[in-house]
Amino acid sequence: MTPGRARRVARSARLQRVRDVLRAYLGLTKTRIIEQLLVVTVPAMVLAERGIPSIWLIVATLIGGAMAAAGAHALNCVVDADIDAVMKRTARRPLVKGQVPQRHALVFGLALAAVSSIWLGLTTNWLAAVLSLAAIAFYVLVYTLLLKRRTAQNIVWGGAAGCMPVVIGWAAVTGTVEWPALAMFAVIFFWTPPHFWALAMRYRDDYAAAGIPMLPVIAAPAQVSRRIVIYSWVMVVSTLLLLPVTSWIYTAVAVTGGAYFLLQAHRLDAAVRAGREVAPMRVFHLSNLYLCVLFAAIAVDAAIGLPVLGWPL
Repeated sequence: MTPGRARRVARSARLQRVRDVLRAYLGLTKTRIIEQLLVVTVPAMVLAERGIPSIWLIVATLIGGAMAAAGAHALNCVVDADIDAVMKRTARRPLVKGQVPQRHALVFGLALAAVSSIWLGLTTNWLAAVLSLAAIAFYVLVYTLLLKRRTAQNIVWGGAAGCMPVVIGWAAVTGTVEWPALAMFAVIFFWTPPHFWALAMRYRDDYAAAGIPMLPVIAAPAQVSRRIVIYSWVMVVSTLLLLPVTSWIYTAVAVTGGAYFLLQAHRLDAAVRAGREVAPMRVFHLSNLYLCVLFAAIAVDAAIGLPVLGWPL
């Protein structure tokens, strides 16, 4: 091999190592979950503005929110490295495969959490920054460290951290937290259990092997499907709280989308009770689509600026 070719091979190897390291750190952040969090942030900002906020404010809020979520997820990976190694669904995460040292992942997560709060404080306002920091602390300290391994209510209360992007987005626009933001919080809060319990039904053995008391691990399938139905009903009712500040566009989506979601939740429950083969992942994937469409309707409704059904903000 000529010296020139050897240098090119060595350079290529170094670049590949850099790409592998970057890919590993990106894997700590759970980017798919971040995408979902950001999807609900923008509609909350549009509703708060009753129109399109400044592009800079949207971008700044999304950057801060993405860094905050990434930091929280990295810290979650550090705490959960032992159970991630047991579960097939998470066995390829960077810490499990030894691609990132735990100490480095811890520093990475803490740095992202700190930088995200400072960023939001300087580019939006300090209320949004404090709410972001509180969400990170709740996710890591309350959900991951306290609830996840101790109670089947882990995802019910721990899911509150995932509801915070709508409140942070609202605060970034208005500097306050008003009742429509709390209504959107409630929608995501009651959406979270059906979403995760459907996933946990599919991966029940994984959670059982890791000793995580997800509801499908400790309760009979009929109890799980019944609770999915109950929380789905409460979620759909919660979507109606926004009718006073929206028009027929949101109403149509909320009613028809909610009815279809309830139909699928009841179908899952009926299949479980009849002892038939069930497809919980259908509800899981539908829940993702449902939330995206619902919040897209919020954004479109507010951006178009049609007369609201009730009273103005």
